[in-house]
Amino acid sequence: MTSSDTGSNPSFWLWDLYFAAGLTFAIGLNFAVDGDTTTLERLGTAGALVGLCAWYAVFGRRLVLADDQGPKAVVFLAGVLLLFGVSVAFQPRMTVGLFAVFPMIFMSVPLRVALPAVVVAGLTPTVMVVIREGSAWETIQGSLVTGVFAMVFSVMIGTWIIRIAEQSEDRAELIQELEASREEVARLSHETGTAAERARLAREIHDTLAQGFTSIVALTQAVESELDTDPAAARRHLDLVNRTARENLAEARAMVAALTPSELADSLADAVRRRATRLGEQTGVTVRQRIEALPPLPTAAEVVVLRAAQEALSNVAKHARASTVDVVLSGGAKGVRLAVADDGVGFDPSTVDNGYGLRGMRARAEQVGGTVTVHSGQKGTTVELVVPL
Repeated sequence: MTSSDTGSNPSFWLWDLYFAAGLTFAIGLNFAVDGDTTTLERLGTAGALVGLCAWYAVFGRRLVLADDQGPKAVVFLAGVLLLFGVSVAFQPRMTVGLFAVFPMIFMSVPLRVALPAVVVAGLTPTVMVVIREGSAWETIQGSLVTGVFAMVFSVMIGTWIIRIAEQSEDRAELIQELEASREEVARLSHETGTAAERARLAREIHDTLAQGFTSIVALTQAVESELDTDPAAARRHLDLVNRTARENLAEARAMVAALTPSELADSLADAVRRRATRLGEQTGVTVRQRIEALPPLPTAAEVVVLRAAQEALSNVAKHARASTVDVVLSGGAKGVRLAVADDGVGFDPSTVDNGYGLRGMRARAEQVGGTVTVHSGQKGTTVELVVPL
């Protein structure tokens, strides 16, 4: 038993009814069957059986329901054996009481204790017969056969029931562990998904809004220096500021609405072409473009290519100090290839890989099965992205 109260074991009253019926039947049989016992002995037997019933109701039932198989259960077992021994001492042939005693034993103590206790209880009536009437086979055969049959039957049934109960408890513990593991997996999955979403949003913001704001700051600084010296250039840069701000606003709205780049409303090739052209307008760098018509791509793959182009071109504007940039976007049987090459100062990729730029580019590419390679030296830098179809 594993329940602490009858509310959690609503069917336990059936055992109460079984014990009450079994002991009541034994008491009735004690008075109904003719024999050589006196009225006083029959009253002694009945008193012992009533005491056994009370011992169970007052003390043993609570232990069984609480699954307490410690020292108190051993005390209860000793009381059961003592009271049953007293009953058969007055009426040695009252072996019918074993059918109530055996379940009490199996339910109250562990199996290793219950088995020898069952043997003791099963042989007690026969011992009492031998003490009172002698050891002749004709005298003891009835109580011995009944006791052995009840003992063997109870051991088999009791062991089987206990094994089933143990297996049920093991399954219940396993189910609890599985439920706990499932909750832990769900929690970790949620945390992982949250972290991945945060990282993705960080890359989105870095590749769109942050780069747009950087361009606005740079253009505003250029306008400040050109207002008095070159009004035409200032107006041109102000126009770029306006366009960049509007594009940033469109990106922010798209991010809120569906997190799909607004630039992809037309096509990926057009979006990359606009980015490359913008670089030339903002920095004066010569931008050579070779942009081909592309095969259909999933939206996720198009986003990866566009963000890679944005990041590579932004790095050229901020760090390369290049005079010429080549932008190649092509599609083939193996997938879509984007290459951005400049003739700038170059850099050491191992020293700048901790920012959101190249790291984010690689993370995006991995999400769609793509690869990013970076080659940089004194003659410039080439960033290449390949996304499979």
